[in-house]
Amino acid sequence: MKKSILLASLLAAVALTACSKKEEPKVEVPAPVAAAASAVVDAASAAASAVDTAASAVVDAAASAASK
Repeated sequence: MKKSILLASLLAAVALTACSKKEEPKVEVPAPVAAAASAVVDAASAAASAVDTAASAVVDAAASAASK
């Protein structure tokens, strides 16, 4: 009986001690990481635009060659 009371007291003490902790502050993403992500998006957009332009040129050239 004494062991169960001791164990219950110990668990209650641990639970109460854990509740008094302050929450850790959230870590914000540094500005260089956000800027790098933006640069990657811009580069991907430019690459997609270049591929679209090249594909249009190939289609136009093929249509021109087929009409001759």
